[in-house]
Parts: sequence; C-alpha cells; structure tokens
Amino acid sequence: MTSPIRRIAICTGGGDAPGLNAVIRAVVTAAANRGWETVGIRDGFSGILSPGHYPGGGVVRLSREQVRGIAHLGGTILGTTNKGNPFSFPVKLPDGTTGAVDRSGEILDYFAREGIDALVSVGGDGSLTIANELHHRGLRVVGVPKTIDNDLDKTFTTFGFDSAVSFATECLDRLHSTAQSHQRVMVVEVMGRYAGWIALHAGIAGGAHAILVPEIAFDIDKVAAKVRQRDAEGRLHSLVVVAEGALPHDGHRALVAAAGIGHAERLGGAGEQVAHELAQRTGKDTRLVVLGHLLRGGSPTAFDRLAALRFGTAAVRALDAGLSGVMVALADSNVNYVRLEAVAGRMKAVPLDCDTLQTGRDLGVSFGD
Repeated sequence: MTSPIRRIAICTGGGDAPGLNAVIRAVVTAAANRGWETVGIRDGFSGILSPGHYPGGGVVRLSREQVRGIAHLGGTILGTTNKGNPFSFPVKLPDGTTGAVDRSGEILDYFAREGIDALVSVGGDGSLTIANELHHRGLRVVGVPKTIDNDLDKTFTTFGFDSAVSFATECLDRLHSTAQSHQRVMVVEVMGRYAGWIALHAGIAGGAHAILVPEIAFDIDKVAAKVRQRDAEGRLHSLVVVAEGALPHDGHRALVAAAGIGHAERLGGAGEQVAHELAQRTGKDTRLVVLGHLLRGGSPTAFDRLAALRFGTAAVRALDAGLSGVMVALADSNVNYVRLEAVAGRMKAVPLDCDTLQTGRDLGVSFGD
C-alpha cells in the first residue's frame, strides 16, 4: 500500500511551450484542494543539482496565490533547460574537457530529506525518459507530455502544438500577400525536430504550395518543378514550408551543431539550403523566413490552455489514486494514463498514410517526392 501524500514537487524540462504555466497552476490548485503542499524545482532539476545559482532558492514553495492568473501566460514561471539530465550531468574535467556524471542519487536524497512524496515531471521525450528512470529508482512519478512538436507517442496531441500551428498559419497568411505582390518564392522554416507535424498542419492550413517534412525524403528538383509549374499557370508566387529536420535525398540534414555530452544535435539551416537551391534552379527572387522560437512564445490557444489544465489535474488525480510511472495522455475526448516505459525514447512521426498528408496531396501540395 502506498503511503499518503503530503507534499509533491513539479518541474518543467526541455524546450518551453505555451501551456506550461497552465499545467503548473492546475497541479498546485488540485494538490491544494487535497491538502497537499507543492514545491517547484527551478530549471528542470538544476534547482536541486545547482542550488547556488538561485539566490531565492532552487526549490520554491508554490501556493494558490503564486499561481493565480498565470494560465494564460507563455513560458514557465519555474524556468526550464535542456542540459540538466541528472543521469548524465555535464561537468568540467581536470583536463578542461567536458564529461558527464550520474547525479540522480542526489535527486532521490533531496526528495527523502525534504519529505517530498512524489514528482510531476512536465516535458518531452528527454524529460519523460528521465522521469521513467527515476520511477525505476523508487520515486513516485507522473509525467505530463509537453512539446510543440507533437512528436510524443501514446497521446493524441500535446499542449503547445496547437499554439505553434496557429501562429505559423497566421505567418503564412501574411506571407502570401507580400509574396504575391513581389512575385517571390517565400521559404518558411518551422520547428519540429525529426517530425513534420507543425510543417504539415500549418502548411496545409496556410495554403503552402510545397511542404518538406522529415518523414519524406525530398528532391529539390521536384520542388523547383512545382514553382515553375505555378509560374507557367500565371501564379507567380510560391510558399514553401520546410521543417527544420527536412531530409534531402542525400540523407544529410542541416545542422547547427553536432551532438555532445549533455545535449542532442541542433538542427538548423534547412530553410536556407532550400531557398538557395530554389533560387538557383528557378531564377526567382527567393526569400527565407525562419520562425524559430517565435513558435514557442506567446500565450497558449484556448485548446492548449484547456489541454494543459486537464493534464495537470489528471496528474494529481493519478497520484491520489496511487499511480506511479505513468504519463497522462489525451485519447479521444478523455485523459487516460499510459506507462512511461511505453513513451520514453519513442517518437511519433507523421504516418505516411494519414488523412492530413493525403489532404495535402489532393490539394496539389508538393512534398518533394
């Protein structure tokens, strides 16, 4: 029989996403309604592992008053990081190079010492993999899926995705008019890592003429042929949406930085390459717009705000029911629970036979294949 809960912690890890503050508010409020105290860990687990960096404390108490009115705000009041994996924490070695050490034991010791009974971990695949490992080390953990990329498995969608798609679509709407006025090709690069969900949904909603996603290796000559076809038909402007992880036929993605200790490889430059090659092949004035972190900022849409509030309260209900090692997930119209083991390390790519992709093909969108 699990022991009763009196105190829980919440942390937000990985990239920020609209809706994180709504999750925090939901967790704190639902916990308070059960008589539980909630503390927030700053910047993933850095608040515990590097407490000296935080003058006000690396772990802070969260009351109803502190989370009141934050559900509509972007970002996260707790901060976040991509570099705080306690199982592979980056350290400077005596020779000046960077290494990694396992500091997960310090997390477990802190929870035991401070009387924290459980953790709500909000994050993407990396954060949920860490949460799963902590669960196997004996910590009571419930995960909340968070990513604008929508690439987490076992959940219909993640909060942040709708906000990112909505903003990207608005940008495409604006770019149509300027592209048409100048008879240009506009190449728009969007986030998404190795999944093309944002590019696909925003591209189709925003009327893009070509969409390049990681799931479909593209031939730049076929994209150029689409532009020339539109010119021949008297439609002298084209919009091309490029996912940051778009895969050319040669199999080499554009990178800003290779993977290293404590961090994954950084994607970037795909849009620049596509714009350059289209300009060469078509002779048209071609401009690049990289939406980048604009997709992460700002207030969550109503859909994402509601999803985040539902996820946060469901996480507290899971702990109240004695569950651990699970992630809250959206299935049809309900929130349910799936094992973290079934999610950790798994990516949800765009299925090549999905209706949304077929919609694009039926509308005449080129996917470069």
